[in-house]
Amino acid sequence: MTDAIRADDVRVVYPDGTRAVSGVDLRVPEGEFFGFLGPNGAGKTTTIRTLVTLLRPTDGSVTVNGYDVGDDPKSVRRSVGYMAQETSIDEELTARENVEYMAAAYGIPKSERAERADELLDLADLLDGADKSAKTFSGGMKKRLDAVTALVHHPPVVFLDEPTTGLDPKARNRLWDYFREINREGTTVFLTTQYLEEADQLCDRISLIKDGEIALTGSPDELKNEVGGDILELEIAPSDVDVATRLAESGDVFDDAVVTETQSGISVGATTIRTHGADYFAELRDAGVEVDGFDVRSPTLDDVFLAVTGESVEDDEEAASDTEVVA
Repeated sequence: MTDAIRADDVRVVYPDGTRAVSGVDLRVPEGEFFGFLGPNGAGKTTTIRTLVTLLRPTDGSVTVNGYDVGDDPKSVRRSVGYMAQETSIDEELTARENVEYMAAAYGIPKSERAERADELLDLADLLDGADKSAKTFSGGMKKRLDAVTALVHHPPVVFLDEPTTGLDPKARNRLWDYFREINREGTTVFLTTQYLEEADQLCDRISLIKDGEIALTGSPDELKNEVGGDILELEIAPSDVDVATRLAESGDVFDDAVVTETQSGISVGATTIRTHGADYFAELRDAGVEVDGFDVRSPTLDDVFLAVTGESVEDDEEAASDTEVVA
């Protein structure tokens, strides 16, 4: 299968000496919905800006749609759509005018612009408001219009940089439907997001970047399997965390335990949680560890993120929810 995006040993060092990306390798086949995750400062934005030619790699090579970002950046830009974190629509124009303006900028013949605008506005569920000023739109509508303008020239690849940050769940779901539809029509989608549920729902494969390097790549289910079976969440006192961790990792009960400290105690990932959990509880009791509560569940991408990066996206999501805008 032909790669829509290919990056080989890409390194980006800023003029002040900061090494933002340290040898990233990526392969994104044509038509794939690809997710790119990582904690703040891990290199996500630097990588995506390099892929869309806004930054030049210090070392390594990048091709998008067969064009080299260093040798032929204009061809790359003509062949991709890019939806940045901040919307770039003109709020003084109507939705239709915004789309037709971008169509003209990309050289689409005037005779085709109105039809293209109607097609995309209908796809984004904005056709009823096509002739209304964009400044009257809700935040979710503005995001959808911004996505439309990034697709006006039929790009085979679209880059979405945290497109749903700050949206309420209803607005987020409507954008999800839109992204699924363009992907079904054959568009390759490269998504960065702070919402792990979004990546889980939408993406065929995901890469997780940490400290400027790719730490894991696979389908959502493959990444969850990296955690190791099911997850046992224990509510215990802070003074008991070290003992409970040592017992889980000793090998006496679980052969492959992955332990992460949580706000209320610890979480233990292992393939034999459901069959050997009772033995672990017995060891905790014998060691004098009092369990205030527990839960057993299947792993999520949050568990993968936490296990690989040592960080949680929970704080980012809470910050985003404080400024949510509606559909």
